[in-house]
Amino acid sequence: MQFQFNGVFYHITNTQLIVAAVVLVVVVLVIVGAYLQHRKAKTLALRNRFGTEYDRAILTHGSTEKAEAKLTDRKTRVESFTVRELGATERERFLTEWQTVQARFVDHPKTAVTEADELVNALLEARGYPLASFEQRAADVSVTYPRVMENYRLAHGVAVRNNRVDATTEELRNAMIQYRAIFDELVQAHKPSETLVAA
Repeated sequence: MQFQFNGVFYHITNTQLIVAAVVLVVVVLVIVGAYLQHRKAKTLALRNRFGTEYDRAILTHGSTEKAEAKLTDRKTRVESFTVRELGATERERFLTEWQTVQARFVDHPKTAVTEADELVNALLEARGYPLASFEQRAADVSVTYPRVMENYRLAHGVAVRNNRVDATTEELRNAMIQYRAIFDELVQAHKPSETLVAA
C-alpha cells in the first residue's frame, strides 16, 4: 500500500499494517483495563466508606453509576461544612441531657423517643451539620458515620410514626438503643478519619 503525505510517498507493507493494528488493539486494551481498574478501586473505596449506605444508594438510584455519583456528591457537600468536635463543657451538657432522656424512658417511653430524636438533631446542629430535611441530614451524616446510619433511620422512623400511631414498647425500646448508638458516635471526641470504616 502506498500513500502520499506532505508530498512524500510512503510505502506500507501488510506486515506493518498488522503490527500497527496489533499495537492499536494493545493500547486500547491497556486503556480499557486501566479504566476498569480505576472504577473497581472507586467502587471499593465508596463501598468501604459508606457500608450499607452504598447498597441503599444503589437501590434508591437504580444503578451503580448513579449511586456512586450521588455518594460522591454527598462527600463533596459535607466537605464544605465546618463540622467540629464538641468542647468538654458541651459534651458534658449533651451527656447529661441524654441521661435525663434515657431515665424518662421508664415512665414515658413515647416522650423519651421523641426527645431522643430532638437531642440527636440538636447534637448534629452543635457539631455543624446544617438544618435540613431528615433524608438530607441522614445523607450528610452518613459521610462520616456510615456504621450507625441504619440505626438512625430506623429510630427516626419509629419517632415519626409514634407521633401518628402508637409504637409498641419493644419498638420504642429498640429506637432508644438505636438513638444511643448514633448519639455515642456523635458525642465522642475523635478525628473524622476514625469513623470512616464501615461495618
